[in-house]
Amino acid sequence: MATLALSGADLRALPGVPSDAVEHGEVFTRRWVVELILDLLGYTSDKDLSEVRLVEPACGEGAFLGVIASRISESCRARGRAITDAAGSVRAFDLLSRNVSQSRARVEEQLIADGWGRDDAQQVAHAWVERGDYLLQKDSGHRADIVVGNPPYIRLEDVPDARMSAYREACSTMGGRADIYIGFYEVALRSLKPEGKLGFICADRWMRNQYGRKLRQLVTRQFSMDLALVMHDVDAFQEQVSAYPAITVISRRAQGVAVAADATHAFGESEAREFLAWRETTDERSVENRAFQATRLDHWFPGEDSWPAASPARLAVLEDLGERFRLLEDETTGTRVGIGIATGADKVFLTDNPDLVEDDRLLRMAMVRDTTSGTIHWNGTYLVNPWNSEGELVDLADYPRLSSYFRLHSGVLRKRYVAVKQPARWYKTIDKVDHRLVPRAKLLFPDMKLTIHPVLDEGELYPHHNLYFIVSDAWDMRVLGGLLLSKVAEAFVEAYAVKMRGGTLRFQAQYLRKIRVPDPEAISADDKAALADAFDKRDAKAATEAALSVYGLTELPD
Repeated sequence: MATLALSGADLRALPGVPSDAVEHGEVFTRRWVVELILDLLGYTSDKDLSEVRLVEPACGEGAFLGVIASRISESCRARGRAITDAAGSVRAFDLLSRNVSQSRARVEEQLIADGWGRDDAQQVAHAWVERGDYLLQKDSGHRADIVVGNPPYIRLEDVPDARMSAYREACSTMGGRADIYIGFYEVALRSLKPEGKLGFICADRWMRNQYGRKLRQLVTRQFSMDLALVMHDVDAFQEQVSAYPAITVISRRAQGVAVAADATHAFGESEAREFLAWRETTDERSVENRAFQATRLDHWFPGEDSWPAASPARLAVLEDLGERFRLLEDETTGTRVGIGIATGADKVFLTDNPDLVEDDRLLRMAMVRDTTSGTIHWNGTYLVNPWNSEGELVDLADYPRLSSYFRLHSGVLRKRYVAVKQPARWYKTIDKVDHRLVPRAKLLFPDMKLTIHPVLDEGELYPHHNLYFIVSDAWDMRVLGGLLLSKVAEAFVEAYAVKMRGGTLRFQAQYLRKIRVPDPEAISADDKAALADAFDKRDAKAATEAALSVYGLTELPD
């Protein structure tokens, strides 16, 4: 089966899709794609496949099983084995009795076509395929050398409550709004024997979305991510669907060399063979043609945070920079990334009236609109500030105008969650004000922007929560600003961030922290001057040229 980013209504709109396929998220895979996945797993007839334990979690109408049967048949013939010797070599599951029958028939037809007797073919087909819920099988029932297939992609809210609860209990990675295929990955990975391999074609969103976090953690801690072949534009399925698929190969061993690849619409059966030949028979680090580009990485990207999404060539550069340079946020240089203040009631806490309350209860605020030009142009917004310099709430009795203003708006302020939890502190903002931040030079970043947009505040304003900031003990902020204005820095954010409609990027703290930077002391005087000058002039092209020099790069691949 194919994994689909489709609702039930989407599936019903597909011609020829049975109504019971809607509930189970079914659309099927082209044979050449199946052949490619099995080849990538090393499941080939030159091996004694009767001794290899293969499991398919959701066999559908047998797209994978037909090819598997052909390969096992050839393997047995070459070794003088009876086909019944492989009766225990495959275990395939499906929830639909219709699919079980069709898959058995497909295996039987293939084996008879290969010259085996009907009785033996029926015996093997019935032994291989059974009706059952893969996610709820006991672990001992499907220990595997190989797990292969296309787990169904069904939104969890479309699953009946009782089954959903059972799935959550069985699959610890299925938190939040996780889709069903997350559980298939988890159960399959845990079932692998040492050196065993998983090969799925599945939606690749789990590599970046929040609901895939626990699965990414499982993979990076216990398995090796061997290959990710993105196939968004490839005609991989029997129906035209928007599934955003990728082939992933993951093995139960320490992380080794990984292949990152991206296929275009021109990728088909012959191009798949070409890709396989590159991966299996050459030592070339990278390859690029009209149908695909691919690169070998020394290892996969660590951690449970979103894995980067970029062209293979750019991923190779990001991996190289990750090996050679430190993270932007770093204790050694005292560099910190943060977010501005959230109030929970901006209409009350923000004002442009300089006479609203006592002078020392007004804090000049940096807003997104103040950063638009690339330099700070303060538009006159103040925070009505309930915090003193020690980080404690002021006593309203000491500030009659502030007290009168807050009490005028107490109905709004007291309804906020933060005030309901702490009713005696009903006039607090969600975040405290850190007065030490105000006089520090800081780079400000609007949350949403088409391109990276660092803006320098010399130490006059306090950032609003739609702005992220960077402060540092070691960096000249104009030099760092030039580095962060470059396309090299933007490449890190672009690879990790969620891209909004129209190509807008989110420059949030978790993405800014992914940026790698050199030791500021290791940058030459000429490069420092070039970066600072590019920042002052808002010249992203010049900043990129200087950054390439600093990073030791000749170019930044698309």
